Amino acid sequence: MAMEENAASFILPRGATGFFRPTDGPLPETDRRTFRAALYSAARAAGARVGEIEEQAYPRTFHSAAIVGGAGEYVVLCHAHHPWIAFTRERRDWYTEEFVPPPPWARVFTGLGFTVLDRGRLALPLTEFDTSVLTRGEWREVRHYGITTLGGVLFNAWD
Repeated sequence: MAMEENAASFILPRGATGFFRPTDGPLPETDRRTFRAALYSAARAAGARVGEIEEQAYPRTFHSAAIVGGAGEYVVLCHAHHPWIAFTRERRDWYTEEFVPPPPWARVFTGLGFTVLDRGRLALPLTEFDTSVLTRGEWREVRHYGITTLGGVLFNAWD
């Protein structure tokens, strides 16, 4: 999926929220080795270096890493269950609207099979997306935490 596709074509699949029912089996996993390879390729393309890489740990739904260079530090977020990438300028345990536009070197991730999500899409309300796969339990958590945007659902740290 390219960055410019419309919101309606983006379907939240099983695992998007990070929640799962054991009876449904394990969630898919984004290949961490491919993510690391993409980080180093992106850093080379940016004339920068890879900083700290932090793998997903409960309750977070994402891996994060820093790419540090002349343009400052970008924090790269990689969803743990689907190959989605987002960018921000600071590390947090969850995000709602703190995303920044993808830098020019973000295309490296796309070339390696990731979908780069832009700031505009991540800030869109959930009502703009196909959320039919989300369970009642997932919706309960979304409402409990007051999450209203795609970015808030994908890059979170539910308890």
